[in-house]
Amino acid sequence: MSIDKAEDLDTFMEGVISRNPGEPEFHQAVHEVAMDIIPFIADKPAYKDMRILERMTEPDRVVSFRVVWEDDQGELRVNRGFRVQQNNSIGPYKGGIRFHPSVNQGVLKFLAFEQVFKNSLTGLPLGGGKGGANFDPKGRSDDEVMRFCQAFMTELQRHIGPDTDVPAGDIGVGAREVGFLFGQYKRLVNRFEGVLTGKALDFGGSHIRTEATGYGAVYMMEKMLSHHNEHLEDRTCLVSGSGNVATYCAEKLIENGARVLTLSDSGGVIYAKDGITTEHLEYVKELKNKRRGRIKEAADEFGLKFYKGKTPWGIAGELVFPCATQNEIDVKDAKVLIKNGARAVCEGANMPTTPDAIHIFSSVKDLLHAPAKAANAGGVAVSGLEMSQNSLRLKWSETEVDERLRQIMVDIHDECVEHGVQKGGHVDYSKGANIAGFTKVANAMLAYGVM
Repeated sequence: MSIDKAEDLDTFMEGVISRNPGEPEFHQAVHEVAMDIIPFIADKPAYKDMRILERMTEPDRVVSFRVVWEDDQGELRVNRGFRVQQNNSIGPYKGGIRFHPSVNQGVLKFLAFEQVFKNSLTGLPLGGGKGGANFDPKGRSDDEVMRFCQAFMTELQRHIGPDTDVPAGDIGVGAREVGFLFGQYKRLVNRFEGVLTGKALDFGGSHIRTEATGYGAVYMMEKMLSHHNEHLEDRTCLVSGSGNVATYCAEKLIENGARVLTLSDSGGVIYAKDGITTEHLEYVKELKNKRRGRIKEAADEFGLKFYKGKTPWGIAGELVFPCATQNEIDVKDAKVLIKNGARAVCEGANMPTTPDAIHIFSSVKDLLHAPAKAANAGGVAVSGLEMSQNSLRLKWSETEVDERLRQIMVDIHDECVEHGVQKGGHVDYSKGANIAGFTKVANAMLAYGVM
């Protein structure tokens, strides 16, 4: 980047930070995009004169509301709910709902901004949004979760609809919560319509939705490797997390002959020298989805090594899949991974790598790094396919949906290559994803004029 362009980036970020104080995750997400887009638009006056990037960093609207519900002891509880509707230039707002104590406006703005680019990359007509509440479903009874979801949806339903904003699940919002949310929406509006995705198959859900993000990350890694005349089979893999993204990522890796060495949660990491097996994986799924237990229980059950308070990044592995949470790989982790022979990083979680760690990865010429907005787009891709099935009043088979998902991930890879290929054939996947995602949304915004 030239000095002039670096100064433009600094000036741009100063404005973003001054307008959005106290939102470091949002600042980070914008910076990661702007560092590629500002040089890209330097000789494209239409984008600059119409201030497209500045407009994309401002949400169309942010809705904040009170959620009052009653716990099992009859005590009233008060939480805060949000919906960030970031950009609907290419379709209705689309993005998950997150229930977690860490939820705040800045976190949701970062996720919504990322969602705009991710949804654009899928090739589907989807805008970007995100929502949630600072409610923690852990330790709550089904009745308490139901009452909270009903109270949350009573307010949210004013702002969503099948052609306006179509939320989905996210952290803390699984099949149980989606069922309660959809039921309340249906009761309030007296219509059965595809306003939520991630629904159960019995009432409008799609095959492969639960598996989609994890499967999609593997399809992205598979395509990256094949583009460089390599393959997945027999490669050692480090997977973080133990939720749906991590476990289905591990499932697809095992299916393709790779050796998954790790899974983790906030308590530590399990390590299987000879590879996590299908039996191990099924136990972890039941442990996390039904009993809501800790990953250490799987280590105890099967005699696997457990490293308390650790992450997978100190273990030697060739393919790296961060599937837990944002900023889980820092500079120290990146250096250790490279030292231990990491060949490729494919981000299953949202923004799991710190900016300085990304810089470390990008300094290694032959290291492949797929950013989250490209690598974990499988989830929203199948959500988009669920919306299509709802509109058409039909249901595609598991095989049909999986084939469509794989093709979407292949197309995303190819777009990243088109916009990110460097001299000598090396592909900057982050640059490619940012430019490809930006261009489609930006062109739509130009077509609409000033608004």
